[in-house]
Amino acid sequence: MEFAIAFQGNKAPDEYVALARLVNNYAFDVVSVYNDLLFQPALGPLLWMAPHLDRSKRIGFAALNPYTVHPIEIAGQAALLDLATNGRAYLGLARGAWLNQIGVVQDHPLEWLTETVLAVKHLLRTDPNEFAGSRIHLPAGMGLNYSVVRSQIPIMIGTWGRRTAMMAGCLADEVKIGGSSNPEMVGVIGPAIRAGEKQAARPIGSVGLCFGAVTVVDSDRSAARARVRREAALYLPVTAALDPTLKDEEWLTRLKTAANLKDYDAVSGLISDDILEKFAFSGNPRDIIRQTQSLVEAGATRVEFGTPHGLTISANGIKLLGEQVLPYFRERD
Repeated sequence: MEFAIAFQGNKAPDEYVALARLVNNYAFDVVSVYNDLLFQPALGPLLWMAPHLDRSKRIGFAALNPYTVHPIEIAGQAALLDLATNGRAYLGLARGAWLNQIGVVQDHPLEWLTETVLAVKHLLRTDPNEFAGSRIHLPAGMGLNYSVVRSQIPIMIGTWGRRTAMMAGCLADEVKIGGSSNPEMVGVIGPAIRAGEKQAARPIGSVGLCFGAVTVVDSDRSAARARVRREAALYLPVTAALDPTLKDEEWLTRLKTAANLKDYDAVSGLISDDILEKFAFSGNPRDIIRQTQSLVEAGATRVEFGTPHGLTISANGIKLLGEQVLPYFRERD
C-alpha cells in the first residue's frame, strides 16, 4: 500500500519549498501537484519541490489533459520532470474538468487519452517511425531533440469510467479515481482494469488503483468536517454524478441546481455524513485511519491525501498525517 500527498497550484515558490521540506520528514511514497484549470501549471510547483524531496518514490502531475496541452508538450514536461527528479517522475493523464467553460470541446475522450499514452511512449523511446493515430499524428523522424533519463515513465490515468479504466489496464501503470474515498468504487473500476490487463496479456494486478480526495485532518473532528464540506462543495456537483453507487437522482438534481446558482452554502447543506465519507477524507487522525483502512481492505493500492490538509494551513494537516496516520499503516507492512 502506498500513500501520497497532493497540492494545488496556488502558492508562491517559497511556500512549495517549505511544504516539500516538511513532507520529506515523513514516509509519503508519492507527491503530486494538480493541474486544474486556471491554477498554476503543475510543472512549476513540481520543479520547485523536487530538490527537497529525496524520500518519495514518485513525483508527478495529477493530471495533464490532451485538450489544452499537446502530447508533444506532455511528453516534454514528463521528461523534464524526470530529469529534475533523477528518474522519479510519473505522468498523470485525464480528460480534464471544467474545460467547457473556456469553450474546449472534449470530443472522443477515450481516443484522445489512448493515443496520448501511445504518443508519449513513442516520443520517450525515440521511435523514428511515424505515429499515425486518428487524433494525433507525428511524422516519421519527429522526435525529442534531447536525451531523456528514462524511455518509460509510469503513467497514471484519472477516470471514473469503466472503458477508460480498461484502456489503462492495457497500457498504463495506475488508475486514479479523483475526488473519491468510496471503497465501493473498487468493485466498479477494479474488474475493468483486470479486463484490460487480461486483454493485453499483462500480469493480473500489475496496474494499481489509487483513490484521491480533498483532505482535512485536525484534532477537532467537527471543525475538520465542517471545513471539508466547504471544500467538497466546489467539486462534488461534478464527481457525485460520476459515482454509480449513488442512487438518489432527486438529491443529485438538487445538488446540481444549487451548484449552477453558485450557492455553495446550499451545496454544503446537502452533504450528509454518509455522502462526505464517499468523497473526502475528514475528521481527526482516527477518522482518516478508518477511512483509509476501508480502502485498503477493498483493494486500493494507493491513497492520495489532497489539499488543503489542515484547517487553516496545510502544514498542520501534513504533520498529523505523517505522525499519526502513516505510522499506523507502516507498522503493519
